[in-house]
Amino acid sequence: MTTAHSPLSAPATAPLDAATLWQQDKDHFIHPFTDFSVFHEKGCELITDAEGIYVQDVHGNRFIDGIAGLWCVNVGHGRAEIGQAMADQATRMAYFSTFNNLSNAPAAQLAAKLADLAPDHLNHVFYTCGGSTANDATIRLVHYYFNRLGKPTKKRILSRRNAYHGTTYLAASLTGIESNNWEFDTLDQLVTHLSEANMYRRPEGMSEEAYCDHLVNELTATIDEIGADQIAAFIAEPIMGAGGVLVAPRGYHARMQQVCRDHDILYIADEVVTGFGRLGHVFASGEVFATQPDIINLAKGLSSGYAPLGATLISDRLYEVLGTPQGKGGVLSTGFTYSGHPVSCAAALKNIEILEREDLCANVREVGPYLEQALASLAHHDTVGDVRGSHFMMCIENVADKATKALFPVEARVGDRVAHEAQKRGLIIRPVGHLNVISPPLIWTRDTVDTAVEILDQALAATSASLRQDGYL
Repeated sequence: MTTAHSPLSAPATAPLDAATLWQQDKDHFIHPFTDFSVFHEKGCELITDAEGIYVQDVHGNRFIDGIAGLWCVNVGHGRAEIGQAMADQATRMAYFSTFNNLSNAPAAQLAAKLADLAPDHLNHVFYTCGGSTANDATIRLVHYYFNRLGKPTKKRILSRRNAYHGTTYLAASLTGIESNNWEFDTLDQLVTHLSEANMYRRPEGMSEEAYCDHLVNELTATIDEIGADQIAAFIAEPIMGAGGVLVAPRGYHARMQQVCRDHDILYIADEVVTGFGRLGHVFASGEVFATQPDIINLAKGLSSGYAPLGATLISDRLYEVLGTPQGKGGVLSTGFTYSGHPVSCAAALKNIEILEREDLCANVREVGPYLEQALASLAHHDTVGDVRGSHFMMCIENVADKATKALFPVEARVGDRVAHEAQKRGLIIRPVGHLNVISPPLIWTRDTVDTAVEILDQALAATSASLRQDGYL
């Protein structure tokens, strides 16, 4: 594979044996979301270096990172000051327990910083190791909250089809992407999935306002059917991520929250993807969607992927109950060995400092609409059914027929084809079935957008040609 880009500066380490690494990886590493129909033969491409908006594979080929690692490397790759902050903390004190009335400085400082950045009513932080564990821990805390209030029947969680909330056991049950849970067990007795808010595939002829009414009415009907006394919370991504970058109709989130309020149902915002700048604000819930969640869950952009870290932000109202002793000797008996890990918290503090110092949210607000417009120009391709999203969270939906919105058969692997053609030309994007996701580092410029969209234009043209050759068009 060759690209038009030169290699990154080589690190001062021994050269890597590409063949040995490839074999070791294939023989021993069970990758998340492994496609075993191709993995046993092809293995994986090894990314070894990264700098700014670029990543580089073991062979020295350089690519524009169009997915920010996995929605998360918001401040860009190779930030030496984050590495130094982690090193300084690791050499000073790498780890000590935060159980039993012990703590550490970075965890305390980060909690205070998050409370300062968050909406005014969210002043308390429960640390986890990532997004899945944040969502998992949140539901456990929600159930505990209602138990403490003497409402033990309030257990059911409302989620949405095509939502993504993680892959730990309970988080996977919250996740509404059907293919994610093929042959896996889920806790169906705890979770009810409502319709996703999919503007592209809403009922034919239905206006945006009527579609919003339709979705809100579904929530109300579901509450009436199950009973509000059985429902603990509704969890929603402000914009659905892995489920297709689905932007809800205007007013949807505020109206859904109000229905929840009216029925004593907690409103949980999963901002694992949208938090820390992807939509141009540190938090999207209030600034973009006019909501005041009872809980906001964070990960990914919290540390820009430099260290594993998740967090659940808890409202003052909930903390008043959670923070009340159960009785003599009673403890809040949940948490993780690595809750508030000092090295991860040090990375997050420096990451937030960079985000603020360079005003990357402003960059997203300026460059994001340009990215939206540039990607919209790709709609002329005969396989592009929809280009959607907001700011630095975008998606292309590939279809076999634009008029009917019919999909290609799974075996056509259309999303993989587009991603492969883009990568051959120097851009990494993410295939998700028939979709392609673009979620770049927040340091992309207009020039980067121009280069990326030019590559995508070529990739989509090449994909159409290959689909015709193989009889799919």
